[in-house]
Amino acid sequence: MSTAPPSQGPPGTNGAGAPAPMPTPPPQSPHTLVVRGNLQRDLFRLGVVPCAAVALALTGWFTHNRLQTLEAAFDAEGQAVARQVAAMSDLSLYAGDLPALQNVANAALRGGQVTRVEISNSAGVYVTAGPKTPSLAQLRMFTSPVTLREASRASAFAPAGSTAAGDTPIGLVQTFRDTTAYTRERSRSLFAGIGIALVALVAAWASVRHMARTVARPLRRVSRTVAALESGHFEVRCDVVEGGTRGTHELAVLAHDIDRLAERLQRNRQVSEERVREATAVALQRMAEAEQAALSRARFLAAASHDLRQPLHAMGLFIDGLLPGASPTQRPAVLRLQESTEFMGVLLDDLLEISRLDAQVLTPAIAKVPLAALFDQLDAQHAATAVEARVRLRWSDRGLAVRTDAAMLRRIVGNLVTNALRHAPEGGTVLVAARRSPAGVRIEVRDNGVGIAPIHQGRIFEEFYQVANTERDRRRGFGLGLAICARIAALLGTRITVRSALQAGSTFSFTLPEARLADITPPEPPPLAVAPLAGLRCLVVDDDPAILDGSRALLEQWGCQVECVTNGPEAIARLGTGDLHYDAVLCDLQLAGEGDGVDVIDAAKRLQPDALAVLVSGATGPEVLQRLRHGGVMLLTKPVAPAKLRALLTTRRHVHIA
Repeated sequence: MSTAPPSQGPPGTNGAGAPAPMPTPPPQSPHTLVVRGNLQRDLFRLGVVPCAAVALALTGWFTHNRLQTLEAAFDAEGQAVARQVAAMSDLSLYAGDLPALQNVANAALRGGQVTRVEISNSAGVYVTAGPKTPSLAQLRMFTSPVTLREASRASAFAPAGSTAAGDTPIGLVQTFRDTTAYTRERSRSLFAGIGIALVALVAAWASVRHMARTVARPLRRVSRTVAALESGHFEVRCDVVEGGTRGTHELAVLAHDIDRLAERLQRNRQVSEERVREATAVALQRMAEAEQAALSRARFLAAASHDLRQPLHAMGLFIDGLLPGASPTQRPAVLRLQESTEFMGVLLDDLLEISRLDAQVLTPAIAKVPLAALFDQLDAQHAATAVEARVRLRWSDRGLAVRTDAAMLRRIVGNLVTNALRHAPEGGTVLVAARRSPAGVRIEVRDNGVGIAPIHQGRIFEEFYQVANTERDRRRGFGLGLAICARIAALLGTRITVRSALQAGSTFSFTLPEARLADITPPEPPPLAVAPLAGLRCLVVDDDPAILDGSRALLEQWGCQVECVTNGPEAIARLGTGDLHYDAVLCDLQLAGEGDGVDVIDAAKRLQPDALAVLVSGATGPEVLQRLRHGGVMLLTKPVAPAKLRALLTTRRHVHIA
């Protein structure tokens, strides 16, 4: 076997040495085979355990036989001495010859096989030889009865048929043997058996270990190669070389198969990478085309919005100027014309809002907003619509407050309430409720209308997408409200979710951070009544004669003193004379000639800082909006509602008078 390649790491790692991802084990079925441990340990068990069992069994058997032999020999010698002493002391014990008994006992001791001899009978004869050991733990006793035999029985020449005088024992012989040497020999036999067993186990372990390593190393190499292939390193190979010539080894065949698999995977990976590069190039090209199309669309919408806002702004000014003096027969037509203008203004305002959100020029002013005051404002705004639609409009703030932008929150909730009132059935209910949740305060707008089918719920936040307005009735909206709400919600760091089902109503909800109501300062008292605009000096700068005429007529109708200029240099010249002081400067962005409206506004801020400088424009492109935001320019988007312009000028008039 060759060594591992340099790029190959340890088991469980990829080629760079980093931990390889652990595969998820498949679910086990009733027939799944569960494998635990590893192959080398299993081979150890397979080889060592049988060898150990055989070695221990044989060693135990031989050791047991050896110990039994020692035990039998020890007992046989002790019992033989006891019988010999009994045979030699029968006549002396019968005759009561104590010296002879003592000589027999001493003669038994001199043989060295026993350490103590005792001869006794029931008549009181008692002869001992040898030391008396206090503890008998190291001594083993052997006994033999003493029987009296006839002379003919004791003689070797006794005639056949002679009988013993009696078989009744006349005494007892007890011999004692020291077991120290026997115990020592027994211990040597045990240690010898254990040593033989250990030698057998060590030999078996060494042999099995060698065989296990011979099998486990190629398998470990194959496992590391498979792990590297799983991590994407298809250049790694097993490099297992067969060493013998007696046939093909199964592990070598497995390694060669893995190598062939790795080569195929490497080729497939090269083909896949080439295809991915081609697909990526095509995707990048199409993405660039899509971005260019989006930029073209944005520029087109911005240009179209500006071109539409210019005449629409002039139209609104003329209509608002004609309405007070219209005759009874002309007034309905003028009102219908004003309604159409307002619809067009709403659509352009929504497009402007989309442009502002896409251009990321709106920055939320985060503050602590009490929901009670916000709901009161929205209720005053939508109560008349709810009464007209015969829908109950209920509010539940529960005394909560949130941290958010009040105007943006009012826009989201107001739009959701408008949609709910539009789709709620007659006699139905629209509920706007706030409640605490683990993430903050959850605001919900619920209705019991026809609901939204699941197929439409993923698209209702797209621009111009309306579920039940295929005839495009402008009184039912343009399909931009929810798209604007979704973008504003993302700007506030939240997301609008919808739960709905057919004939079960809809619930739109989003979550905002909670604020402590006690930390919110009460609102300032409302300002004093607005003052009239009589005598307010206004400078109007626009290159469209229709807008100049309409602005002049409307402002003069309000009592203002108006001067109209068609280009930027003339307007800057009038601002810099020092003799003319203006209270308000209303300037268009795109002017004829050199410069644009931003230059006029900058000059007005520099030359007459007390004047109210307002840029009135129909441009809604992201570049323009970002430029105005960075310059801190006040912007009114065309078409400007006369009421909004009057409110702005009235505020300026109030400050001027103060």
